[in-house]
Amino acid sequence: MTRKQAAALTVLSLIVLALAFLVSRRFWFRLDFTGNKAYTISEVSRKLHNEIPDQVRITYYLSDKLRSMHPMPGEIEDLLREYAAYSRGKIRLMVKDPVKARLAEQVERLGIQPQQIQTVGEDQASLVTVYTGLAIEYLDAIEVLPVVFSLDTLEYDLTSRIRALVRGGERQIGIIVGDSFRRWNEDYVYLNQAFTGAGYRPRLIPPGDEIPDSLPALFVLGGVEGLDNRALYRIDRYIRQGGRVLFALEGIYVDTLGSLEARKQNDQGLLDMVASYGAIVRPELVLDRAALTLQYQTGSPGGGVQYRIVRYPHWIGVLPENGNPEHPVSARFGGVDLFWPSPLELHSPEGVEATPLFTSTGDAWVMRDPFYTNPDAAYLFERDAVQTRGLKILGASLTGIFPGWFAGTPRPVREGSDEELPDMPAMPRPSRIIVVGDTDFATTIISASGGRQNLDFLLQAADWLGNDDDIIGIRNRESQAGRLDRIIDPEKRSAAMRAVQLVNVILMPLAVIFAGLFLAWKRRARSRISAKEHSDDV
Repeated sequence: MTRKQAAALTVLSLIVLALAFLVSRRFWFRLDFTGNKAYTISEVSRKLHNEIPDQVRITYYLSDKLRSMHPMPGEIEDLLREYAAYSRGKIRLMVKDPVKARLAEQVERLGIQPQQIQTVGEDQASLVTVYTGLAIEYLDAIEVLPVVFSLDTLEYDLTSRIRALVRGGERQIGIIVGDSFRRWNEDYVYLNQAFTGAGYRPRLIPPGDEIPDSLPALFVLGGVEGLDNRALYRIDRYIRQGGRVLFALEGIYVDTLGSLEARKQNDQGLLDMVASYGAIVRPELVLDRAALTLQYQTGSPGGGVQYRIVRYPHWIGVLPENGNPEHPVSARFGGVDLFWPSPLELHSPEGVEATPLFTSTGDAWVMRDPFYTNPDAAYLFERDAVQTRGLKILGASLTGIFPGWFAGTPRPVREGSDEELPDMPAMPRPSRIIVVGDTDFATTIISASGGRQNLDFLLQAADWLGNDDDIIGIRNRESQAGRLDRIIDPEKRSAAMRAVQLVNVILMPLAVIFAGLFLAWKRRARSRISAKEHSDDV
């Protein structure tokens, strides 16, 4: 080969490498061998570029100190680069250290606050200040994820926020707190945090106030005894306009702030209106063998106070296998915890499709009036069990064009108010409704059971009601750990315990012993071969 040919070959090779580098931005792939594809973005995220007219800029503000100390920032950056690679140039990614780039003050004004983590050196522990947050910019709008240190919901957060920015509006969710004894900022703190963390902007609507037609979805939390006809008219009109609503209702009132006394709710019309849509909330309590534990205080024989922990069948841990896998809201159902729930009956009117979302186990039963809820009166809990045992519907969805509850009746008038309510729409639109036979499951009472999965379900319901069906399945990238107390059947629980003991007490030690013996045998075999080769050489 001549010198000229070698030079030409070198130049051509460099050109090929440069072109391959440029093409790699368009043709890009990753091999992900994890069981649940935890490191691969879903199809909806890969095709997000079809929804983006102008470029989206994602800036990952990451401290180099944190990158060198922990592997998670590298995994987050890989996911972000996958977004950019699939975007066909519509998503641009930048990674910056706020301190090195002298942007710390600007970054903190955006809402990305520094975090302190503890490090251990050779002779002492110290605190290090680091940044790990995201800013997503589109045109003049910006969304911020203040702290990002997990892949669990990162894809959901990115896709939902990019979509909201491109569509030019906030992901609003309307909230009506229907029970007068409850407050949004007190009784629904966890739900509020879950909504804001997922990029929603909760909009509190006082009962009876106007519900904007443009509102994507509405949550009605309680109100069987608190919502009057004026408030119901607003909700009914919103549904007839095509609005989507989740109703968290119960047929029985339980005094959770006092003696746990239970009684039928004095319905002011809300239960009747929801029944006309196709879901009847029965004035009964559902009890189930799949019961959560309750810790309570009681008197001791000596006059003191003692604490007891019991299985309380009024608190139901709905199992993941009792969700409806065919419905988007419950397709990846992680279970929910319900507190004194009421059963549902589905009788959908013409043009409405009713579908159960989740049910009790087959060992559930209902309690009818009179109601016994005191945990010390457990001997009365199964009074109606023989006649009523079986599967109970606890959550359901309704879709279609719903009949107007106020159709053909005069518009309600509130005493002391001159405001006239607007007319019902002449042509009703298709709508979506979710009904859950429990109000407490959305309140702070979930802290008693650690019911984080309740918030996951409510967020998935909000996505489905708001028409973001395709991103429901990407909310959790990794499967959640199951709870040991969810194994209700004694035989299954015993089998699981025996399996754990077999693996940890017998199989694992035997595996270590056999591995040691095998390594020792190989070492001796090598020694014998070396000794033989040495003797042959001599």
